[in-house]
Amino acid sequence: MARGERGVARVLEKLEAAVNAGQYYEALQMYRTLYFRYLNQKKYGDLLQLLQSGANILLECDQQGSGTGLAILLLDVLIKSHTQPCEEWIEKIAQLFSKIKPNVVERETFLITALKWSMDKNTRGHPLLHKRIAEVYWQEKKLTSAYRHFLHSNDGVAFATKLIELHTTKGNKSEIAMFIAQAMLQILCLKNKEMAHEAFKEYTRSHPNLNERVPPFQYPLLNFLYLLLKVIDQKNAMKFLMLRKSYDKFLKRDPHYSGYLDTIAHVWFGISAPGNCS
Repeated sequence: MARGERGVARVLEKLEAAVNAGQYYEALQMYRTLYFRYLNQKKYGDLLQLLQSGANILLECDQQGSGTGLAILLLDVLIKSHTQPCEEWIEKIAQLFSKIKPNVVERETFLITALKWSMDKNTRGHPLLHKRIAEVYWQEKKLTSAYRHFLHSNDGVAFATKLIELHTTKGNKSEIAMFIAQAMLQILCLKNKEMAHEAFKEYTRSHPNLNERVPPFQYPLLNFLYLLLKVIDQKNAMKFLMLRKSYDKFLKRDPHYSGYLDTIAHVWFGISAPGNCS
């Protein structure tokens, strides 16, 4: 082990000992002192290790405010050090997020900052981070928040699996097509055709209450979605307009569909003005 690594290891041992002794305030002050020292010296690697370890230890000891504070400092250093989003750090950030209790006010600040750091070429945040955050929210039964992040996860299979679980546990049998329809239309609004294909294929293949695994389906809305993906693949605007008109009475089941389809028309075919796909 190099001299610098041995030094950091000794510091971490002292800090962990202070936390184990219940000296949380003293430990936090030590973390903050080292934060400023390492930051000024631009020892980013040591500092990231220190903050990640400290945040985990404090959160595990239910020192929510102090632990979250260190977690936010960790993100600050990731940004200042120009550390690029990668699987290793995304997994560590998601782990910290899962340990911050939902009632901690700064949890939202942590999430917003984490997504900002992860943006890179992904203007909405890294898909893997969205997926991991969605999984945390799902475990917490915060289904609306989980759904929102799954939309940006770029993982149609995982999203479809959750939609199946959601429908079979909370939905009515007659809504079986509606659960995948809203998700697919929103995904297409976000210009992610591959994820839409994945989600539709997994949902129709794995849903236990669907008798058909391939078209034609019993539910007209599923046939519409299948054909919609086809006309998008073909880039055929005329077929899109005909398809929308043919299935108009089924599309009226949900007033949001019209807005989504307006946006899809604009995004994929250059027709009309975009609608709202929030």
